[in-house]
Amino acid sequence: MFQGAAALSLDAKGRLAIPARHRDALAAQGDGQLVLTAHPHRCLLIYPAPAWEPIRDKVLAGSSLEQHSALLKRLLVGFARDEELDSAGRVLIAPELRAFAQLDKQVHLVGQGNHFELWSDAGWQKQQEQIFALGDQLMPANWDALPL
Repeated sequence: MFQGAAALSLDAKGRLAIPARHRDALAAQGDGQLVLTAHPHRCLLIYPAPAWEPIRDKVLAGSSLEQHSALLKRLLVGFARDEELDSAGRVLIAPELRAFAQLDKQVHLVGQGNHFELWSDAGWQKQQEQIFALGDQLMPANWDALPL
């Protein structure tokens, strides 16, 4: 499971060094094979290849004649790129994906369970402000029963 957020830097070639705490899990889940794609919120999604395949299949099962389904296919499948962790635990972020997510040198890798989100610094700051603005409204009413 991938959790936590890390502030990282892209190198001059657009590569992202995956934190050591996640490398073994990524290697175990997909032999270092990753899929990177666009997200509607202008971040990138990074999946171990085996975790991406059922999502891709579900998206592709939608009708290309239905507008939302076709748009989702174009975004998620159209931007999807197969990449591999190199021997130093880095993954290349393709120029078109960097442009889509407006990634510069400073980025944020955010664990989301079975995948990661990769945010620009400005995008991640904006997400945090939206979260903080919601305050108590963010928590569903039935969370009172959870031992937080």
